[in-house]
Amino acid sequence: MAFIRPFRPSDTEDCKFICRATLPPSLSSSPAATAMAPYLWTLPFTHLFPQHCFVLDDGAGRAVGYVIGVADVFALRDLWPRYVAEILQSPRGLEDVPPPEQLDTLENWNLEDGSVNPTCLAQTAYRIEWLVLDGVEGKRELVEKYRAMLHIDILEGWQGRGFGKRMVGMFVESVRETKDKGTGEDYGRGIQLGVAGENTKVVAFYEKLGFRVYPGGEKEGNVWMVKDL
Repeated sequence: MAFIRPFRPSDTEDCKFICRATLPPSLSSSPAATAMAPYLWTLPFTHLFPQHCFVLDDGAGRAVGYVIGVADVFALRDLWPRYVAEILQSPRGLEDVPPPEQLDTLENWNLEDGSVNPTCLAQTAYRIEWLVLDGVEGKRELVEKYRAMLHIDILEGWQGRGFGKRMVGMFVESVRETKDKGTGEDYGRGIQLGVAGENTKVVAFYEKLGFRVYPGGEKEGNVWMVKDL
């Protein structure tokens, strides 16, 4: 029987698979983007802040979904050099995310043919400011107010069974507990997440869990959502 449990390092490959299997078409259509995706949106959290990561276990030890994140994106920023050294510059990391030639100017997200620019992805993997802190007008204000960040992905076939609601609830409690435990993490007003413009059907799901749309995400073609704690 499937159940939700804390993330374990042995779940890493399963989590990478989940990330890649649930990518939007704009990313999944690019082999390079598919290879890089977990290094931007999964591994930073499971490697640096596993205490805020939970997986849906299929009952046989395989992770088929996850909720991951951090209670304070600025704590994530402070630990990013460690992530670069231990994950991006590992033999596997160097193979999946070829280091960009320069980190001074961020390239465009899309190439001229409309496909995702692999160099831009690699740059954002190496520079957390470009990944989660800076961007269109209003992005920095968002992350300074709502410093906790959440990602949830569940494999097709395991969706629609109520697991997502429970997983988000466990993540929320792990964030709330940071104040009681005196970890030094500051979630500010609460939690923020981004919904890809290709996947806005999930907005209603988050709204049922107490999230609301925060203005500004439309400027980058996405939807920003926040939950006050």
